[in-house]
Amino acid sequence: MTARTYGRLRLLPEGWEISALEPHVSIRLKAIFPRVPKQSTGSFHLPHDLAADADLLWFTERYPLEVSAEDRAVLEGGQRGFLAMQAEMERIYLPDYQPPAYAGLREGQVIRHYQAQAIEVAARGKGLLLGDECGLGKTFTGAGFCLGEGRLPAAIVCQVHIQKQWAGVLERFTTLRVHMVKKASAYSLPPADVYIFRYSQIAGWTEVFGTGMFRTVIYDEPQELRGGMDTARGRGAAVLTEHSAFRLGLTATPIYNYGVEIYRIMGFINPEVLGPFEDFYREYVNGQTGKLKEPRALGTYLREQHAFLRRTKADVGGELPAVNRVIDTVNYDESEIRSVDDAARRLAVRATTGAFVERGNAARELDLMVRQATGISKAAAVADVVRVLVESGEPVVLMGWHRDVYDIWLKRLKDLSPAMYTGSESPAQKQRARDAFVAGETNLLIMSLRSAAGLDGLQARCSTMVFGELDWSPGIHHQCIERLDREGQTQPVTALFLVAEDGSDPPMMELLGLKASEAHQVVDPSLGVQAVHSDDSRLKALAARYLRRGSAAEMGEAA
Repeated sequence: MTARTYGRLRLLPEGWEISALEPHVSIRLKAIFPRVPKQSTGSFHLPHDLAADADLLWFTERYPLEVSAEDRAVLEGGQRGFLAMQAEMERIYLPDYQPPAYAGLREGQVIRHYQAQAIEVAARGKGLLLGDECGLGKTFTGAGFCLGEGRLPAAIVCQVHIQKQWAGVLERFTTLRVHMVKKASAYSLPPADVYIFRYSQIAGWTEVFGTGMFRTVIYDEPQELRGGMDTARGRGAAVLTEHSAFRLGLTATPIYNYGVEIYRIMGFINPEVLGPFEDFYREYVNGQTGKLKEPRALGTYLREQHAFLRRTKADVGGELPAVNRVIDTVNYDESEIRSVDDAARRLAVRATTGAFVERGNAARELDLMVRQATGISKAAAVADVVRVLVESGEPVVLMGWHRDVYDIWLKRLKDLSPAMYTGSESPAQKQRARDAFVAGETNLLIMSLRSAAGLDGLQARCSTMVFGELDWSPGIHHQCIERLDREGQTQPVTALFLVAEDGSDPPMMELLGLKASEAHQVVDPSLGVQAVHSDDSRLKALAARYLRRGSAAEMGEAA
C-alpha cells in the first residue's frame, strides 16, 4: 500500500519548492514557517540552509510529501548538520569549555574565557553581532578573532576617532601587522594582516572589496550602517560583506532609535538570518506604526540562531554597582525659548499639515531650532552645576551637542581649563584632549553626545557624567555612560541629566522611554516589562507641543 502524500517537495538552485499542497496542510505550513506569505496560495519557497532543512524534515514527518531520494538525502543531511551545529554551540557555552590556543598573542596577553566563547561562536556561524555590555572587551574579542586560522587578511571598519585606538589594541595585544587606511579612495595597500578603515572611507574601496581580498570584516559600532543601502557607506559595506567569509559586529547599542533598525544592521553581518525584508516586515513589524510587534520574540530568535550574543558584567562575574541616574530640573532663560515661539509654531503647522516633503523639512527645522534654543536657555545653569562638582574635586565629563552651547560653557568655565572632544576637533586634537583629562591636567572634559562611541580610558579617572543636552536616542545616552561604566572603573558611576521644564526637553524625556523599551526588548528579551509611551514620533510630539502652546496663547489673547 502506497503511503499517502500531501504535496510535492523538490530542491531548486534557489532553495526548496513546496507545491500541490492540500488546503489544510497549506494553512499549517504558513503557520509554522513565518517566511511563507500568509496570502500565498501557489507554490511555496523556503531557503536551503541547515535550520530550514531541519524544520522542513520535521514537517514532512507529520505531513509526508512526494520527494526524490536525492532531495530527501539532502534534507536529512541538512538536519544532521543542524543538530551537530546546535550541539557544538551548546558545548562552547559550557563553563568548562576549553577554547583552542590562539597563536599571535603577545607575551603576557590572554583572551578571557567569555571572549573565546564569542570568538568560537562567530567562527562557526560566520556572522555574529556581539552585543556585550561596554567594558567587557569587545575590541579585544575582535582582535582575538583575527588570530584564527584562515581569517586573514581582515578589514576593520570603525568610526574616525577610534581608528588609532584599534591600531593600538592590535599592536599591544597581538603580533599582527596593522595598516590604518588613510584615504577614501583606493590606493596600493602595503603588506599587512589587518587593515583599519573608517566608515567614511569604505564607499571608495568597493572595487578592492569586490576582489575578495579580505577574509574577515569586523564592523565596530555597526549602527553606523543603519541607513542601509540608501547610503554610500551602506553600499560599500554590502560589497565587503558579500566577499568576506567571516563577519563580526561589535556594539553594546545596536539600536539607536526603533527596533526595526536591527534588520539593516544584521544585513551586513548575517544577511540570511532575517531573510528578505518583506518576510521580516510581515512577521515582526506593525505595518501601521512601523514599530516592532514582538521585540522580545525577535531578540530570542536571533539568539537561538546564534546570530546575536550579549553578556552583561553580571554574566561574566564582573558586576559593577548600578549606574546612579539622576534627573534634575535646572533654571532656564525663558526669553531664549520664547524667542523662537513664533517661528516654531509656524514650523509646527507645516510639519503637521504640509505636503510630504514640506512636512519632513519643517519637522527637522523645528527640531534643530527648539533643541538649540533649549540648550542655550539652560547653558548657564548647567555650567553652574558643573562648576560646583569640579570645584569639589570631582572630575566631570560634560555632554552636549550645539556649538553655541559649548561657547557658553567655555566662557563660564574658562578658569577650569576644559578639554574639548566634540565634532570640531581633529582626531589628533581629540586624542590630546582625552590624554589631558586622563592624566589629570584638567578635571573637565566637554564631549559631543555622538563622539563617545568606542572611547576608552576615561573610567580610570572619572565616575561622574553630566548631560547638559539630550539626544533623541537612548542608545546614545547609554553609549556615553558606558565610557565610564566599564572595566577599570572603581567607583559607582553617576549620570546627571540636567533638564529644563520647557522647550524640547519634556517631549524628549517622554519619547526616550518608548525607544529604550523597544531596544531593550530586542537586546535583552528576558527583561521585565519596560515603560512604554504612545507618542507617534519624536518630531510629531515636539510639533504638537508648540501647536498646543499656540492655542493657549490665542485663548489668552481672546480673554
